[in-house]
Amino acid sequence: MSLTRRAALATAASLPLVPPALRAQPSAGLPATEKRLFNAGLWRLPNGLRVAHVESWRAPVVAHYLYYGVGAGDDPAGRSGTAHFLEHMMFKGSPSVASGEFNQRVAREGGQDNAYTSRDVTAYHQTVEASRLKLMAHMEADRLRAVALPPDEVEPERNVILEERRQRTDANPRARFQEAYGAAMWGRQHWHGRPIIGWEEDIRAISRDDLLNFHSRWYAPGNAVLVVAGAVHEDELRRVVEDEYGGVPAREANHRDRAAPPAAPLEHRLVRNDAQVQEAQIMRSWIAPTLTAGDTAQAEPLEVFSHLFGGGPGSRLHKALVEGGLAVSAGCYYDSDDLGAGNLVLYAIPRRDVAPAKLEAALEAEVAKLLENGATELEVARSIRQVTAGALLALDGLGAAPRMFGHVLSIGLGPEVVEFWPARIRAVTADQVNAAARAVLRNPSITGWLLPEGVSAS
Repeated sequence: MSLTRRAALATAASLPLVPPALRAQPSAGLPATEKRLFNAGLWRLPNGLRVAHVESWRAPVVAHYLYYGVGAGDDPAGRSGTAHFLEHMMFKGSPSVASGEFNQRVAREGGQDNAYTSRDVTAYHQTVEASRLKLMAHMEADRLRAVALPPDEVEPERNVILEERRQRTDANPRARFQEAYGAAMWGRQHWHGRPIIGWEEDIRAISRDDLLNFHSRWYAPGNAVLVVAGAVHEDELRRVVEDEYGGVPAREANHRDRAAPPAAPLEHRLVRNDAQVQEAQIMRSWIAPTLTAGDTAQAEPLEVFSHLFGGGPGSRLHKALVEGGLAVSAGCYYDSDDLGAGNLVLYAIPRRDVAPAKLEAALEAEVAKLLENGATELEVARSIRQVTAGALLALDGLGAAPRMFGHVLSIGLGPEVVEFWPARIRAVTADQVNAAARAVLRNPSITGWLLPEGVSAS
């Protein structure tokens, strides 16, 4: 759909297009003719709600996602887990939807719904037959306007969350280690070092007033992004959005102030032995820039580097450690679209007949080799082909576009990050990859070992 067509629809519906800064334009250095992935329609309601629309007529179905620009990284000090707790309580009723009725209505219509909290966003989503879109928008707008938070349901839900924490974290040695590792790297109450579900003592301290204040502060139209994908024309969607969301009063959206990362990981080394662990695991992490923090020009080269160095078969770590007979798995991961500083992580699980110290030495040798000689043009070209091809295959699902646009727009990035992502990755050069990798890998890091009882890392 052309921008001219969008402008005509905007005039007819009396809805302004988004400001130029929010339109999907090719990134600097990319041809103006570069094709968009989704060709999404984008606009903003007078109350501040941003809307993204991606048409897909493969089935008479729509995916309706409402994102809020708030997540666990915005939890108040000493109240980690607030964003996640409120996500649970958002299903406990709103002005015209009784407690528990939201899920029931979706299920009666044959649809599916869920929600999730990440460090950067909170999202509520439903997938339904296309004619049920207006009902989804009505119910979601209702709990944007106000949430009930029945006092007698706060404690039972707190117990549900504590049980979730016990099952997913406290009973899982790897999850316990991940929490300790994050706190050792960033700090126990740093926004990046707190678990998304929250520390147990903080979960117990969260009050109903804390939840109400959090909703009032962050759940505003100007801090929300609605993404709808599927079998609906833009003019019809505009009518639905204006009818259901347009009447939600505008409220000032709060500024997200993420604390700077520490100058270096707070601890250099963390070693834990656990009787429940059968396989050892090593992790080594560096604080890294992202598209929103630090040297943002390094973000996309680091995406290419993470695949080149540890992105499965063919990567350097797989060849050296797995094919070399030292590890059963090895890899690297990095997310460029975090809000605030991110991290670059290497990991490996040694074979049971391999001493941890031997695997660690081999891992260090691969890092040293990369720092000295750099990645080759052929390695970079191969990684770019695989990264972009794999991403394009992932676009087949109806939820791909909402999740991409919802996250990116909610953290303050423009739609071009999604629309032109393959072209942006293809534009990365070997020199950029090597410069970004060296800039990060020459900084202080933290190494962590999770070991079976009685096994030494040295």
